[in-house]
Amino acid sequence: MDTENPLSTVWPLPVRGEPFRRADAESLRRMDAISAATACAKLHTMGITRTAVQGPTALETGSRVVGSALTLQFMPQREDIASGHGQEYIERDTALWAVLETVQPGDVLVVQAWGSAFTGCFGDMLVRYFKRRGGAGIVVDGRIRDAARVRRLGVPIWCTGTTPHYASQTDLFPWAYDVPVAAGGVLCLPGDVVVADDDGAVIVPAAKAPALIKDAEDHEDWESFSRMRLEQGARLSDYYPLSANSRAEYELWRDGRPNLPAQ
Repeated sequence: MDTENPLSTVWPLPVRGEPFRRADAESLRRMDAISAATACAKLHTMGITRTAVQGPTALETGSRVVGSALTLQFMPQREDIASGHGQEYIERDTALWAVLETVQPGDVLVVQAWGSAFTGCFGDMLVRYFKRRGGAGIVVDGRIRDAARVRRLGVPIWCTGTTPHYASQTDLFPWAYDVPVAAGGVLCLPGDVVVADDDGAVIVPAAKAPALIKDAEDHEDWESFSRMRLEQGARLSDYYPLSANSRAEYELWRDGRPNLPAQ
């Protein structure tokens, strides 16, 4: 099998984007209390309407992750650059291997894979290495392989399903990292914040995170109050969403409650 690396003969690969700033630890800590649904809704009110990654679902029910986005881009194969022959060996010289060497604790790897049903972007060995480097989770608009072993690793993963194929066995090739990617119809920039749970994955623009956190913390808090009142038999229309009267009641409850979340 020919294992020679042809990647520099037509276009220098892998492509790496510019340095970027990861989200700060305090923002991620506060974001951890915010659901994907709340993040999506609040961004919508802020004018950012395409944030929910379409297609990928949690590999394991109950998964949740919040982290700073690290990005990886697959592109269509072209025979003069990447033909698919022998590429399981060539992959070690691609963006797929390169991006894993840059993983920092808490990173969420967001992968553009075009919704391919035939590309197993990650398997046991790569997810195992990702976990060892401190990676928090993976969101890929494509598939994974070695599903049983990957599940046992416990890394939260959102994907479109599973396949026996390795990453470049069929129609795609790991092309670039630290670049803007389109994941499930959503733009993700390196350093954006990813919030993912059973409802799916949401991309929070880094610059919008502080305002979202402030608004969403209040939203999550009053929803806890409304949930309590509904369980006590209150009318839905009075407490979801809060009316002027129930808002005043909530504020009294909030101000008299110990151990409030940081505001």
